[in-house]
Amino acid sequence: MQELVGSIVILLGAFFLFSAGPGLLRMPDVFTRIQAGTKASTLGNILVLAGLGIYHPDWALKLLIVAYFVLMTNPLSSHALSRAAHAIRTPMAAATTVDALREADEMAKEGKV
Repeated sequence: MQELVGSIVILLGAFFLFSAGPGLLRMPDVFTRIQAGTKASTLGNILVLAGLGIYHPDWALKLLIVAYFVLMTNPLSSHALSRAAHAIRTPMAAATTVDALREADEMAKEGKV
């Protein structure tokens, strides 16, 4: 039974990992693509690691450490990529109406912050 539950959780994690692909294809700009890829890969990786932890309980501590690093590095790397894309003025989707980061940068240059 333990192997079945672990395998189902791993399969669910694989589904989320593969769902990042259509998310990257369907999103209109680089910023939403980064978000889609990061959310899907973070959840998928955590589910795969949880499934492995269920399947092999003696690996639980090592898998927990790996899950911690995934939870810390995925959002940080996507944030860094988004800031870099914004810094080189990558265009946003036409439906985007507010660019709060650009407004904050302009206020900082004017000395209003």
